[in-house]
This record gives sequence, C-alpha cells and structure tokens, in this order.
Amino acid sequence: MNRHVLEKGHSAYPIGSAFKISPNRFQPRSQPALRYRRHLFQRLCLLGGISLILLLLIFPSWRAAVLPTLSFGLLASPNDLHLQTVRYYDLSEVQGTEKGWERGERVLMCTPLRDASSHLPMFFSHLRNLTYPHELIDLAFLVSDSRDDTLSMLSHMLEDIQNDPNPKMPFGEISVIQKDFGQKVQQDVESRHGFEAQANRRKLMAQARNWLLSATLRPTHSWVYWRDADVETAPFTIIEDLMRHNKDVTVPNVWRPLPDWLGGEQPYDLNSWQESETALALADTLDEDAVIVEGYAEYATWRPHLAYLRDPYGDPDMEMELDGIGGVSILAKARVFRAGVHFPAFSFEKHAETEGFGKMARRMKFSVVGLPHYTIWHLYEPSVDDLRHMEEMEQERLAREKEEQERAGSKESTQPQTPGTEDAMDSEKLQGSAKGPAAHPAKDEPVKGDSSEAEGAAIMDTVKE
Repeated sequence: MNRHVLEKGHSAYPIGSAFKISPNRFQPRSQPALRYRRHLFQRLCLLGGISLILLLLIFPSWRAAVLPTLSFGLLASPNDLHLQTVRYYDLSEVQGTEKGWERGERVLMCTPLRDASSHLPMFFSHLRNLTYPHELIDLAFLVSDSRDDTLSMLSHMLEDIQNDPNPKMPFGEISVIQKDFGQKVQQDVESRHGFEAQANRRKLMAQARNWLLSATLRPTHSWVYWRDADVETAPFTIIEDLMRHNKDVTVPNVWRPLPDWLGGEQPYDLNSWQESETALALADTLDEDAVIVEGYAEYATWRPHLAYLRDPYGDPDMEMELDGIGGVSILAKARVFRAGVHFPAFSFEKHAETEGFGKMARRMKFSVVGLPHYTIWHLYEPSVDDLRHMEEMEQERLAREKEEQERAGSKESTQPQTPGTEDAMDSEKLQGSAKGPAAHPAKDEPVKGDSSEAEGAAIMDTVKE
C-alpha cells in the first residue's frame, strides 16, 4: 500500500517538477531579543576601544601600564616606558651624610657670575683640582648683568673640561642660566663695598641666588655648595672637609692676602657672626625695610666675628655656632632648601641674602656652624686708597733712585785724581775703542729701593695691565 498517496489519488510531492528544498526556507528565525543583545555588545566594545585610545592619548602615564600588557611585551620595555613618564624618588635617601663621597651623594655646586671673565681661568683651575668625585658634582652657573664676555668664555671652558681626555675630569649635569636683575652697582671695590649700595645690592644678589637654586636643584641632590669665582686659594678637599662635620650649614673662614706694606693679610668676610644684644637693640630702632651690614661704622653691632677668631695654628675642625653667614663658600644640605629656607630678598630680621639665610636656618632649627681655623683666601683687589698709596710709593722710589745717582756722580767729580790716573783712563778708552762695544759704556743701572717699595711697584704694574 502506497503511504504517500492522498485520498484523491494525488501524490504528496509536486507533479512535473524536480525535488528542490530552499536552504533558508525551513531554518528557524532568530529571536528579536538575541539580535538586540548582539548589536548592543558590539556597540559597547566599539565605545570601549575608542575610550581606551582617548585615555592613552590624554594620560601618557597609562601607556606604561596598558601598552606592555596589550602587546604582550613586544611593543616596548616596561622599564623604558616607566622612566620616560613617571619617576619615583625617595628623599630619605638624599638627606646628606658625613661621608657622602663613599655613598655616592650628589652635590650641586652653584656659582653666580657677573663680569667675571678675568676670574674664570682661576676658578676652573680650582674645579679641576677638586678631589670630590667629579661625576657626583653638578655645576650650575647664573650669568647676570654682565658687560664682558663672561658667557662665551664660560661656555668655552666648560666644553674643554667636559671633553678632557682624563675620564675622571668631566662633571655631571651642567646648567648655565642667563638672567638680568638690573644690578647697576659697578664691580670695582669702592662701588661693591660702599655702604650706600649694600642694602639694594644684597637684595638683588639674593634674588639671583634663589633663581639659580630653584632652577637647578634636583631630587637627586644631597648637598648644595655655593662658591664664589674670585676665591684665590682653597684646599682641594674643601667639599669633603666641610661635609665631614655633618652639619646642616657649614662655612669656612675667609681672609685675603695683602702686600707687606699693608700687613700681609686681613680678614675678608665679616658676614659670619654670632648675634649680640647690642645688634638686637639696634635692629629694634631701624625701619622695617632696613638691612644691617657688618664692617661699617654706621652699624656698630659688637658681634663676635668668625674671621677675627682665626688662629693659624688652631684646630681646623673646631666649630663655632653662627647666626649670620657669608656667601663666599657655603656647604648646606639640600634638605635645608627643600624645607623652605632661602636667601631673603627683603629685610628678614633686619638682614638679607646670606646673613638672612643664616638667620632663617637658625629660626627653623637647622644647625649653622663656622670653622674659625679652617681658612680659604679671597683674591686681593686693591682699593682706590691702596692704588693711591702705591703710586706715592712708586714716586718716592724713583725720587730716591735719582737722588742716589746724583750723589754718586758728585762723589766721582769731587774725588782727587792720583798721578798716572789720566794715562790709565786714556789707555782704557783706547782698549775700549779697539774692542767696539766698550767704547760706548752702558747707562748706570738704577739703585734698588727697599723690598716694600719694589713690591708696591710690581703691584702697580699688574694693576695697570
């Protein structure tokens, strides 16, 4: 019996056509809920990818964490990306210790310069001789209000020292900053040390020091060493010598050499001192913006000065607590500046610049000491009075030489001649004419004066040059 025949005799399959089945005709349709979820998921993924790209562009620091993960470390090294974007510093490791050269502690050496081209050769000779590891010293210079070729000469000398064939000679990072502050006081001795110019001059110098420090102090620095360019003589180990005291702020004693006729030597830096009751009483009588300066009759402070306590045979490691300090040579821990101590460009307790710096450091409970028997020597610069006195000494020396020559000539003319003297003189003349040069006797050499006058003349020639 045929099961595929209907009741009326027709077959279940269409008659007169081949057997065909459409591939999509009998597949079940997808439900609307599933289709909606799939489209939503695709949109969310697209939105997330665009957001991630935008975040990586806006926040570069995210690249160090995201890109190595997405690229399975093939795109870039995680360490390289980390150093280029985010750096972490532990300031507890740069507090400064008494043997920083053994622990690799970095020193920032700051030097302000103004019309200092004549001092730079001497300064760089000191730099070359420093025994503290040069690779641990970063140099920072501020050239301001200069009218000579300080900047060009500085650049040339820095290039020479950095390209020195000795591998121990080049220094670390070097920064040269140029900024003028409107300093109009001349650089001669009379102008720089005149009483009327002191207050404004020191306030501008404080600004220069603060600009230089704020632009060059790095989180890697443990110490800051301030050094003037016109220091003539200093120990090669001065950084280590001051560092061994392990104080927050340390300064040496500063003297200057003098000619013998001026005493041979003299205290130079009178800005390092201990406070006195007389000075405190004087400060209460001054205006709010007044600045007390040492070494001038206008301000009789009667303070104990570090310079006057020097003993050439004393212990160089002896310490003296100070309230004010000078700026020729200062070694301070970098944490002092990070804590907020700076060089006040205003009247702070009636003081400014380095003396105000010492006062501020003491106010913030930092240790400030000076070494009365550890001495460095500042360059001698003759004042107007010294030059005048040298000129007078030179005139006196020439007058004395002329007088002695006239006296010697008068003795020869008044001396009686013995028989036969004329014949001897004639024979000497004949012999001289035969020899040639003896016929023309040389001029009489000037008679030398005493040692002090000769030294004064030598200094005069140096100053004129």
